[in-house]
Amino acid sequence: MKRPLAALVVLALTLPSVAFAQAATEEETKFDPSHEWELQTWGPELKIGPIDMSINKAVAYLILGTIVSIVRPGRGPNRRQALGETIYEIAQVQVAEQGLPTKAIGRWFPYVATLMVFIWVVNMLGFIPLPLSDERWDIGGVEIPTLAIFAATSTLSVTLALALMTFVFTHVEGIRANGAVRYFKSWIPDVPGAMLPLIIPLEILGQFMRLISLSVRLYANMLAGHMLILTFIGLIFVLENLFLAVVAVPAATLFYLFEVVIVVSIQAYIFAALSAIYIGSAIEPEH
Repeated sequence: MKRPLAALVVLALTLPSVAFAQAATEEETKFDPSHEWELQTWGPELKIGPIDMSINKAVAYLILGTIVSIVRPGRGPNRRQALGETIYEIAQVQVAEQGLPTKAIGRWFPYVATLMVFIWVVNMLGFIPLPLSDERWDIGGVEIPTLAIFAATSTLSVTLALALMTFVFTHVEGIRANGAVRYFKSWIPDVPGAMLPLIIPLEILGQFMRLISLSVRLYANMLAGHMLILTFIGLIFVLENLFLAVVAVPAATLFYLFEVVIVVSIQAYIFAALSAIYIGSAIEPEH
C-alpha cells in the first residue's frame, strides 16, 4: 500500500509541472499558478442568456465525479462493501442524525449523504493526475492533454452552486414544515419592538451569510492547498534551479499528503453536516 501511495505522490507532484515548463518556454512569461483556474471552453460555447453552460475542465471533473460517486460498492463481504458501509454509517450517524430531526431523516438523509460522498470524490479526484488539462503535449503532430491536478471545488462557481442547493432546500423545507408566516416569524428573536428595525435586517443578512460561508469555506480550503503545491513545484522551473527541488518537493509532498489525508475528508464532512444542521433548524426553528 505504501509503494502505490508514494508513486501517486510523485506523479501528482511531478507531471503537472511539465505544463508549467512548457508554458514558460513557449510564452516566456512568469509562472503564475492562478492561471490554472482560468477555465478554457472545450468545444462550442453553450450560453443560455447570462448563464454559460459551456464544457470546460471543471465541468469535466464534475461529470467524472458524478460517475465515480454512483459506482456501486459491490455485493458480498469484500473491501468495497466494507468501505460503502462505513461511509453510509458516517453519513447517517455523524451527519444526518446529528443535524436533522428524527422525522426528517428519511426525507433528507439521501441528500446530505450524497453531498458528502460527491464532494469527497471530487476533492479526491483533484489530487490524482488526470489528462483533463487545458495544456497540451504535441506528440507526432497529435495534441494530447497533459496530466495535471485540478479540483473542481477550488472554483467558486462550483461550491456556490452546491451551497445554493442547500440554501434553497433549507427555506423550502422550513416553509413546508411550518408554513410561511410561522417560519419567517421564527427568524425574529424576542426583543423589544424598538430594536426590530435593527434586528430584522441582521437576521436576513445572517441567512445569506450562511450561503457565502458554506461556499467560500470549501472553495478557499481547496484553492489554498492546490496553490501551495503548484507554487512550490513551479518555482523549480521558473527559477530554473534544480537545487530548489531539495526543498520544494518535500514541502509540496507534505502539503499534498495533508490535503489528501485530512482536508479532503474534513471539508466534505463539514459541508454535509452544516447542510443537515441548516435544514434541521428550518424544520424545527424553536431548537
